[in-house]
Amino acid sequence: MAAVTYRAGLRTALVVTALSLGIPVSPASPQGTAWDSIAPLFEVPDRFARQFGPYRSPLLFPDGTPVRTAADWERRQQQLLAEWHDLMGPWPPVLTSARIEVLGDSRRETFTQRRVRLEIAPRQRTEGWLLVPDGTGPFPAVFVPFYEPETSVGLKDSVERDFARQLTRAGFVTLSIGTPAGDAWMPDRAGIAAQPLSYYAYVAANAWSALAALPEVDAARIGVVGHSYGGKWSMFAGALWDRFAAVATSDPGIVFDETRSNVNYWEPWYLGFDPQAQRPKRGLPSADNPRTGPYKTMIERGRDLHELHALIAPRPFFVSAGSEDPPERWNALNHAVAVNRLLGFIDRVGMSNRPTHAPTPESNAQLVAFFTHFLKPPAVPGQAAPRR
Repeated sequence: MAAVTYRAGLRTALVVTALSLGIPVSPASPQGTAWDSIAPLFEVPDRFARQFGPYRSPLLFPDGTPVRTAADWERRQQQLLAEWHDLMGPWPPVLTSARIEVLGDSRRETFTQRRVRLEIAPRQRTEGWLLVPDGTGPFPAVFVPFYEPETSVGLKDSVERDFARQLTRAGFVTLSIGTPAGDAWMPDRAGIAAQPLSYYAYVAANAWSALAALPEVDAARIGVVGHSYGGKWSMFAGALWDRFAAVATSDPGIVFDETRSNVNYWEPWYLGFDPQAQRPKRGLPSADNPRTGPYKTMIERGRDLHELHALIAPRPFFVSAGSEDPPERWNALNHAVAVNRLLGFIDRVGMSNRPTHAPTPESNAQLVAFFTHFLKPPAVPGQAAPRR
């Protein structure tokens, strides 16, 4: 009984904290609803409890002083964000006037499918798909980037990669775009000096702005998700643009790992772009195929992507992990768990695991449940908030 009372008191206190920080508060999950299907995924497995791997704690200032309070973390968070932008290159101002232009629409299943065009960077536009569910909005929304948008909306034969269609079936507005100008290996960054992955995050920030302006969308409840390449994109977007209210990523390689050829942040189309020192060929870094660009600097300085996970806190962060992200990635995620606990939040960092890189029906259902739990408004007035 004491434990139940403690949980209830903690829940109330953390809901107040969430509201004061402007973070959406989702409903409690009755038996059989979204939270029940994913709650175990937000518990750190016993064998990884309090294991932090070789990663330097983001809860330390550069001089080694520990972060002890929420005010300390606010300063440290801004420090980390500035350091990553310094490493990757600056952004232009986000396009606050970004708008979505509808080129055509059609009925499909239980939603309206719209072909759209939007500005994603100064003097750069792209086309994509906007799916709007039947019913009365405003709806929560999710931005879904991938190589091209047709896969995300289920217009191609890529099995289980139709994240946008599955989310819209569940009541979300979704915006899907592909690589700007279409070449993921030589991305057109519209003259922006930032590394490609940072540029993609900038594009995502502008997509958020365009979504937020839609009358069908609740601007406080916009998430981001992607698979593989799109998973790298979504993770960087969620870390570098804090308006995304919930962040999910599917098997991108959530930390640097030079034993995995697909966790290839070293490539010039991610973080290794350097016009003065091009790599001889694609593939794992080696003596005759060395690291280049900011990636090289990050490795030399002991930086890693657990710092980006920390920047997402206290917003919910879910890793739908496959072959590139084994359970041992909890050693990195535990740093984000620690940041959340400092801020007074629990159940904000989760990871599922599957053996394959490809998504599965189960992993997709978990992604939908994640966004349903954290972004859907209460179905019943007066419902309590979930554990925080």
